[in-house]
Amino acid sequence: MKNQDLHHIVSDRLSIEQAARDIYDAYIKHETCEPIRRHLAARDIAGAYAVQEANTVRWLSEGRRLTGRKIGLTAKIVQKNAGIDQPDYGMLFSDMEIADGDTIPEGTLFQPKAEGEIAFVLERDLTTENPSLAEVVRATAYALPALEIIDTRIANWDLDIVDTIADNASSGLYVLGATPRKIDQLDLQMCGMVIEKNGDPVSFGAGIACLGHPLNSLRWLARTMVRLGRPLHAGDVVMSGALGPMVRSFDGEYLEARISGLGSVGVQFGARKH
Repeated sequence: MKNQDLHHIVSDRLSIEQAARDIYDAYIKHETCEPIRRHLAARDIAGAYAVQEANTVRWLSEGRRLTGRKIGLTAKIVQKNAGIDQPDYGMLFSDMEIADGDTIPEGTLFQPKAEGEIAFVLERDLTTENPSLAEVVRATAYALPALEIIDTRIANWDLDIVDTIADNASSGLYVLGATPRKIDQLDLQMCGMVIEKNGDPVSFGAGIACLGHPLNSLRWLARTMVRLGRPLHAGDVVMSGALGPMVRSFDGEYLEARISGLGSVGVQFGARKH
């Protein structure tokens, strides 16, 4: 779907509400659900974001705290396979953050996969409708190495782009490293990334895989968020999108991502096996 209009919703209100309820119930009951695309018009990207927004509003009203955003589908080949021409986004909540080196208890996630990413932390609001790259750079306090733990409430990963977006862009958890770096100290485009699983390298990538440059990804998000009425603010964390292929993750595994110039970040899935 080219040049998709994020404002033009095809599905009716009751269908969007039912899809949002399916996702919400799966989250609350900690269970998977059938694909929600069955409720929406085919390829209704704006409708999928309306589902995501309905649950965001509900979760905020129930006390969850918004801490930032995640960007997905930043690789051109992935966009082509999904039939779209831009990334997607989801919300980061405070209860999704796992400390560097901590353990994710068994049973927390359904079917997790991990990506090595760069996390940008803002020190200024980005409320300009079409921010320049210079404005994005000025608004960024520092960058951190990060792992995004992707998960989905949709059973058996039976999802298309509509299911992904509606399910908060398949958000699970995120892990931030503790080595902040000013971005003028980094070659964000060419920085290399490796994910190791129990010490064995399993994924390789670089900043260029993320829309050609991770700051392009951040600029796209800032522009999109202003247009949709949820602009980025000082203190927000923004996950850049993947620097390399995602990695399937299982209990008993320790995953560590290392990004040149930024350092490392790791997380344990379930109890460590000996």
